[in-house]
Amino acid sequence: MVRFWIALVLAIGAVAPAGAARLKPDDVNSAELRKRAPGEDRMDPVAIRAQIILDRAHFSPGEIDGRFGDNAKQALAAFAVSKGLTSGAKLTPELWAALMQQDQAPAIVTYKISKQDLKGPFLKKLPKKMEDMKDLPALGYTSPREEVAEKFHMSEGLLAGLNPGKSFDKADDEIFVANVLKPDEKVPPIVKLDINKDEGSVQAFDADNHLVAVFPATVGSEEKPTPVGSFKVTSADPDPTYRYNPDYEFKGVKARKPFTIKPGPNNPVGSYWIELSVGQGYGIHGTPEPSKVGKTESHGCIRLTNWDARFLGDHIKKRATVELH
Repeated sequence: MVRFWIALVLAIGAVAPAGAARLKPDDVNSAELRKRAPGEDRMDPVAIRAQIILDRAHFSPGEIDGRFGDNAKQALAAFAVSKGLTSGAKLTPELWAALMQQDQAPAIVTYKISKQDLKGPFLKKLPKKMEDMKDLPALGYTSPREEVAEKFHMSEGLLAGLNPGKSFDKADDEIFVANVLKPDEKVPPIVKLDINKDEGSVQAFDADNHLVAVFPATVGSEEKPTPVGSFKVTSADPDPTYRYNPDYEFKGVKARKPFTIKPGPNNPVGSYWIELSVGQGYGIHGTPEPSKVGKTESHGCIRLTNWDARFLGDHIKKRATVELH
């Protein structure tokens, strides 16, 4: 038992700043709001529990990393509005109570690593340049740990922190994960999207104009601004092949001829592509770097985490209206 706690402390130290509180699954499931609200400086059981509840309610905090950053605050503010509360982005007792009332399911659950999780094939290394990706047979995960973390919407750091000493490469090995999967959930078809470039958010609505989901997003850049206006969804395709056209003139890409990159979660557009009637290859898509959603610029498109892009793509109607402003 002593060796277990030493290993736990060492593992947390590898993914969180010195002095971070010891991270235990039971502490997350029983976490209660303290006088000092969680911040971005360290992984915190309160932040983890709040992020998981928001994710389960489809107010996506992006990557669940246990740090209450901008994406989590934005998700919380949208959740507050949906409940008729005015607390906004600050995790107040009133909002904490609303979160606890929203969902009583445990935030952290156990999961057995499956043979499918280990099937691969896995990349030895993800190339940094697009041109170096074109000859790869697939853009898969770089490790089982990356695959499992994405499956449960988590950062690899949080996954490792909850499972000290685990290698994530043994079938039937039991680990702790975020309780975000809801396989039997019925979601109404999404017929309208409202995309706010300044806020970096995507709001999804059903036919009765009820809010279905909110996602953090990276929307365009100064170099490649995303067009504003009213558009339509023309297609939604899982596991897309990425096609680069030199006319895009992306910074850092020197290719003078078009090339294609095979499908996979580490494809430049991730694991889902939702085409918009903007023309010139604009769309909503996933990303191989979920931690950067809402924090870095894109090549003009709307970038979501892979799991948010897949949720949206699986439930959006063709010809859905997209308001981009």
